[in-house]
This record gives sequence, C-alpha cells and structure tokens, in this order.
Amino acid sequence: MRRSRLKYAGVAALLLFGGLTAGGTGQAAADDSPTATDAPASAGLLQAMQRDLGLSKAQAETRLAAERTATNLAPKARKAAGSAYGGSWFDAKTERLTVAVTSDAPAATVREVRATGATVRTVTHSARQLDAAKARIDRLSAPSGVSSWHVDPVANTVVVNVVDDERADNDVRRFVSQARATGPVTVETVAGAPRTFAAGTVGGDPYYTGNVRCSIGFSVHGGFITAGHCGQAGAGVRGWDGSYIGNFQGSSFPDNDYAWVNVGSGWWTVPVVLGWGTVSDQLVRGSAEAPVGSSICRSGSTTHWHCGAVLAKNETVNYSQGAVHQMTKTSVCAEPGDSGGSFISGDQAQGVTSGGWGNCSGGGETWFQPVNEILGRYGLTLHTA
Repeated sequence: MRRSRLKYAGVAALLLFGGLTAGGTGQAAADDSPTATDAPASAGLLQAMQRDLGLSKAQAETRLAAERTATNLAPKARKAAGSAYGGSWFDAKTERLTVAVTSDAPAATVREVRATGATVRTVTHSARQLDAAKARIDRLSAPSGVSSWHVDPVANTVVVNVVDDERADNDVRRFVSQARATGPVTVETVAGAPRTFAAGTVGGDPYYTGNVRCSIGFSVHGGFITAGHCGQAGAGVRGWDGSYIGNFQGSSFPDNDYAWVNVGSGWWTVPVVLGWGTVSDQLVRGSAEAPVGSSICRSGSTTHWHCGAVLAKNETVNYSQGAVHQMTKTSVCAEPGDSGGSFISGDQAQGVTSGGWGNCSGGGETWFQPVNEILGRYGLTLHTA
C-alpha cells in the first residue's frame, strides 16, 4: 500500500519503505569539492527544459553539456583571477563561462583566466568590493517595501529590489539612499514582496509538522534536508501517509532558511528527486554549484516540476519574519507547500526552496538556500547515486 503510493506522494528527495532501490549508491561529503558529472540527461528532463525554457531537444542537450563544462571551470577561473576576480556567470547565448576581471589586473592574470577556457570581461569593481558593499547593506534595517538585494556580476553592481507599489514610501526611499552610500548600487522594481512557501495540511501531504505542509529537499545519510521555516528543532515530522518519520534535528530561520530531519521508524533514504510524471525521477549525483545563468529545475509537492534559470547568488531576502542571507534567486515559479523542495541542475543538487513572489499561473521568482551551506553547517553527507 505504501509502496504503491510513493510515486504520488510528492517526496522530493524520495524516502522509501521496503526493498525498493534506485541504482547504486554513493556519497559526497560536505567538504568535498563537487564537480558536475557527464551522465546523460533523461528524456523527461529534456522535455521539461523544452517546455519551460523554450528550447529544442538538441538545444537542451547542448546547453546541459555547456553548463557542466562551465560549472567545473568556474573554480579554476576564479583561482586564476585572484584578487582581480569580479564574478562569473554562464552566458546562455555563447554557452560559455564569462569571468569578470578588474581593469587594473595585470596582463598575465588575464591570460591565465583565458587559458582556463573562460571568456574574460573587464569591469571596474572586484567581487570583494561588491561583496563588501552588500555586507554594509545587510547591516541596515530594511522596510517591508524592500524585497531583496544581491551582487550582480554581469552589471558589476549591487542590485536593490524594491516592491513597485512601495517605491514612493519614505522608509523605502531612506533605505535606498543609505544603500547607495555603501558603493555601486542599482535600484530595480519587482512586482511583489517575498513570502515563504509553507502551507496548511491537505490530503496526500508529503510531510507535515503541526499544521504546516512542506516538501523534502534532498536525502542525506540519516535523514533529509529542507527549509528552516517549516519547523523548529525537536518538532515531530509525519509522512504523506500520516506515519512518523523523525524529528527536526536542527533548524534556522530567519537569517538562514535550512533544517534537517532524521529518518527512522521504517523509513530510509535514496538519492532521488521526484519528477511527478513530468520527468522521470532524477538521480542525484553530486552538489557542484551551477553558475548564474544556468538552467535549473525545482520539485515540490504543490506545483511539482518546473524549470528556469539561476538569476543571482548571495542575495539577502527581506521576508516579513526577518532577513535571510546568502540565498540564490531563480526564475522558477513556486507556491505554498513547495517550501523545502529540491532545486537541481542536471544531476547536481543545488538547494532547498525557501520562498518567492508570484505563482505558477502568472509567473514569479523563487529563492533557495544553497545545499552545500546546509551540509557544511550540520556536518551532513549528501546521499548520491
């Protein structure tokens, strides 16, 4: 009974009863230097990218291969740039990694970066300078009309996002003025304020605690990771069938938005992200971080499987409950109940769904908490195929 319902249960990092397997298993420790694999993409994943990104099958295959190359190249290019590093991103048009290097960088440094295979763009401000400006903004008290702020390596500036209807508010104007004093800042408007995506319980819940329904993120050895706003440390967790799974062993929200739950009572973990019939269930093979501009997909118990692109990293999100730092922003939609669910790029785990604005009918943006930060914080080991 339980096993037959699993494919409908909405468990993003699939938790299984009984002897059902998903191929061979391995592990990737939190302190490893992850790299993307060359495993072929499933037909379902290619179909989802065609639907959500407007690509042909051939274009999707080519893009995934190029993104794997860029993901593996990014750490080498950053090391080559040294203190002149201004950020990096995947350029979907050229299908290459672009690395920003400051205009005062020695010619030898530029040559070393190009030698890695990256395209070089000259910029004014280093990543260290932009990160310092953002850190100063982090220390300000943001009003509710300010949605978020992040470093934009493409524009070589810090972007402050203001809710369109609130841009004339005096507190918003004061915050923007203070932010501009920290360094290079650009102000942009967004359609709505951010919110977390937990939901009240409904039939067929993937997991719930109290009256909150959320989605599982990724299997780790001994449990799974999810969003911190879904439950506090010590809270009990039940599965989609109402049976006891375990308890929140650690949880942080706001400031961060991550948590992990231990698994027992007949449950165990496998390295799978549920495809919901839209795509085949996806094996997780590592946690190499995808660059800005890369394609990315999300699995959640409410809206199931959707894809988009990585828009920004290290973004501070100003939720009504408090600011959350070091988030990654995407163009993928989500809705209440999707909180905690998986973000995956190819076969590489990226993070767990936190919140956003909009919905999957009219579109929007969604943030996730990066997976490697969670693994490192709790000393967990990602369960990989």
